[in-house]
Amino acid sequence: MPMTKLDNPVLMATIGGTHGVRGDVRVKSFTGDPEAIADYGPLHLEDGRTLTVLSTRPAKAVLIVRFKEVTSREQAAALNGQNLYVDRASLPDDGDEDEFYITDLMGLDVVDTDANPIGTVIAVPDFGAGDLLEIQPEAGGPVKGNRSFFLEFTKANVPALDLDKGQIIVVLPPEVSERD
Repeated sequence: MPMTKLDNPVLMATIGGTHGVRGDVRVKSFTGDPEAIADYGPLHLEDGRTLTVLSTRPAKAVLIVRFKEVTSREQAAALNGQNLYVDRASLPDDGDEDEFYITDLMGLDVVDTDANPIGTVIAVPDFGAGDLLEIQPEAGGPVKGNRSFFLEFTKANVPALDLDKGQIIVVLPPEVSERD
């Protein structure tokens, strides 16, 4: 399999266990439409190997994917837990300022509506009820303690996003700033 190093990798999916005996794998896709992982061209493993999607089909909370380069159950089993990436440059940019990629939010400064620092985005998980921002609070900021906290990624909590300035403007619910 060819080796390729990506300049700006974006996580698209994670490979899970095998499915069947022909090399199919279960894949957790992080794209808006899970089956869209086949639309981005070859996918890249962290070690630089490239995988080409031959087919996908939905199965409960995952996709069953067949890769051109994987032809046996043993090869498929060796991929368990591997992440799949594409280069950021290969992702579409439709110019809509209200659309962005989760990776664009990582590391952004979090400020309140008066531009006072609150913290930094360290993750954007979705545990099943919608996206959350995981924020590492700024020392001496309005959030007590140094433990990270979650904020629902809603229009009420996040009224503005300024990627050019590298900032997310938030309105903190009272329970966040009053926590121990």
